[in-house]
Amino acid sequence: MKERILSVDIFRGATIVLMILVNTPGTWSAVFPPLRHAKWDGYTPTDLVFPFFLFIVGTSIVFAYKNKVANSGTYKKITIRTLKLIGLGLFLGAFTLSFPFFKDFADIRFPGVLQRIGVVFFFAAILFLNFNWKVLIGIAAFFLIGYWVLMTVIPVEGVASTLERAPNNLANWLDVKVFGTHNYKADYDPEGLLSTIPSIVSSLAGIFTGLILTSKQEKKATILMGIGGSFLIIGHVWDIFFPINKALWTSSFVLVTAGWANLILALIYYLTDVKKMQFGSIFRYAGANAITLYFLSSFISKIMGMIKIGETTLHGWLFDTAYTHDFMSLQLSSLLYGLSVVAFYCLLAYVLYQRKIFIKV
Repeated sequence: MKERILSVDIFRGATIVLMILVNTPGTWSAVFPPLRHAKWDGYTPTDLVFPFFLFIVGTSIVFAYKNKVANSGTYKKITIRTLKLIGLGLFLGAFTLSFPFFKDFADIRFPGVLQRIGVVFFFAAILFLNFNWKVLIGIAAFFLIGYWVLMTVIPVEGVASTLERAPNNLANWLDVKVFGTHNYKADYDPEGLLSTIPSIVSSLAGIFTGLILTSKQEKKATILMGIGGSFLIIGHVWDIFFPINKALWTSSFVLVTAGWANLILALIYYLTDVKKMQFGSIFRYAGANAITLYFLSSFISKIMGMIKIGETTLHGWLFDTAYTHDFMSLQLSSLLYGLSVVAFYCLLAYVLYQRKIFIKV
């Protein structure tokens, strides 16, 4: 039987619940600031969610592959799972209600959340199978420093590089050159090609945490808090030279988000696995089918935004009819809608868990 650490399951589930919450407000025109992404540099609580998931992907890799051998069979399983994640992401981006149920090729976005999870999982798992923790630290440092150098030193078509949202931003320029019309925005993609390099380190940080949690070290919570605090300090110092930025997934962003992930996981670990306090079961249920819940929430939300009811959509009609009231601010109405969506998927997670239905992607 695979070793289970309750705090890891709770952290994974809480992360996927937050991903659903921030992705499904009642209306994007009225969202409380902490539930929005930073406009460019800096970060909000919402900006922590995706790197937290990549972090816990790395931690889960340790549990899944620590006793595996690096052979063709293991590589095949890793590759198949990677292709499934990428395929699901491309399907989400391409699906439409009108026949033939797919957008025109030129309008399909190639990068995406599930695509990035798949690619990061692939490289993090392969690296974990082939190198010890000391080498992985060296690889992580090389990726972060190398990305910093690439983004700040290399000119773009003869123009000095910038970290602003501009044509001479190397990451943005590369996405436009490689993906063309297949980006999230015309000039950049937050899950772009070059920024995938540091995002792999977000998962490697989770691997280091997983190795600590499965080790015979004492006071694991203290160690994780020390690592988390150190990452936060280094990340915020690096922010002076390489600004914290989710859209570019900068090296400082990797360290700051990994720092918060370690601090929060350390607290949950101390309370649940050390002190044996009972809480967060609903998050554990959500974590058991995390990718399934995320895919379903994204797919159903997309369909509700496509179905027309009069001058609005099914989503808009439901929000306007059931959630908007004169005695309530539009922001609060929007939040309540999102919380209702979260409640639905938490209930679904509970039912799946109780029936022992675990859909592996």
